[in-house]
Amino acid sequence: MQIKLIAIGKTDNKNLIALIEDYKKRLSFYIKFELEILPDLKKVKHLSEAQQKEKEGELILAKIQTSDVLILLDENGKQLDSVAFSSYLQKQMNAGIKTLIFIIGGPYGFSDAVYKRANGKIGLSKMTFSHQMVRLFFIEQLYRGFTILKNEPYHHR
Repeated sequence: MQIKLIAIGKTDNKNLIALIEDYKKRLSFYIKFELEILPDLKKVKHLSEAQQKEKEGELILAKIQTSDVLILLDENGKQLDSVAFSSYLQKQMNAGIKTLIFIIGGPYGFSDAVYKRANGKIGLSKMTFSHQMVRLFFIEQLYRGFTILKNEPYHHR
């Protein structure tokens, strides 16, 4: 199985980029992982929130294949602790999924079309985090999930 994280907009913070790269490297020992950054929309001052979500949704859906399983990282999604998330990952691998895609939406969330295409939603927290921080938190949780599955000492119970 391949896991892909799709996010909108680049990260400018060098420290965050370095941490994300560190966890991507660690994760590569367990699974094929890809972080795909979609470009920020141009001229958004003239777009309503709904129009911005629609345009971002079109960018996202253009990257999705019919066979991909799409999970939205959404504040209203199901909240899992790290052990439950590792079990979720194991179930997805056991199901024979070829590509599992997680999506971080834009500042206003997802378009209706993206919600309709999604196979599920996971919430990282009830708190609000910057989209750049969510990338790091999520990749770290992926790494943590695989160390739990391998019974490695990274996660303390």
